[in-house]
Amino acid sequence: MSEGVDLVLSERVPTESGATVVVTLNRPEARNALTGTLIVQLREALAAADADDSVGAVVLTGADPAFCAGVDLRMLGSEGGWDDVNVPGVPTGFPWIPLSKPIIGAINGATVTGGLELALACDILIASDKARFADTHARVAMVPAWGLTGRLPAAVGWGFARRMSLSGNFVDAETALRVGLVTEVVGHAELLPSALALAADIGGNNRRAVGALLTSYREAQQHGLGPELDTEAAHSEAWMAAFDPSQVAAAREKVMDRGRKQMK
Repeated sequence: MSEGVDLVLSERVPTESGATVVVTLNRPEARNALTGTLIVQLREALAAADADDSVGAVVLTGADPAFCAGVDLRMLGSEGGWDDVNVPGVPTGFPWIPLSKPIIGAINGATVTGGLELALACDILIASDKARFADTHARVAMVPAWGLTGRLPAAVGWGFARRMSLSGNFVDAETALRVGLVTEVVGHAELLPSALALAADIGGNNRRAVGALLTSYREAQQHGLGPELDTEAAHSEAWMAAFDPSQVAAAREKVMDRGRKQMK
């Protein structure tokens, strides 16, 4: 697949009260690893769904076999990064401009590092029984910049969040449900239907009331996370000032091999 072509797919699914938009990360051959172009396309797809008044909710998922393997380590290790992904309009600690509608993350497989940050930025997570979660920032000589050190402990508690980040070990779907990272685990074939059913339930409610509730939840969460996101941004900026991409290149194959073994 050529870079810049259909890296993100967007499908409008009709419902009784309007529609749900399914946004799919579409680099399956690279386990939907993040590139600058993919991030731009993702932001554009989400913004377009948000601007459609008939849309009640958005479902974000990945093309099998993964949700998102995080940053494309091959590119990061060889080029030292991508186009600036911290763009004007996107708040500190967010991968995209927050939507006025709920985003349901349908987690279909490996959800790693930057991919975990995308998942944490969703409002509700449903996982396939094939889903696996890991934060491998420390294993690839990186630190997070999209709010992981605030949102992960808010979801699973400080101790479990530290365990994930400091070890880099994978967490299976049932453990993710037990610690509160996801709200439901379903069979792999039932993942998208379950997410669409939930989206239809949300979209069938009074849109103004849903919007008001979502805003209230997000503002309450942001009051607690604001200082944490600012702290993460400061540490990320300081880390990147001395970032050495050769460290990523040296660790890349070892980290990817370890991940493959833990996913079995």
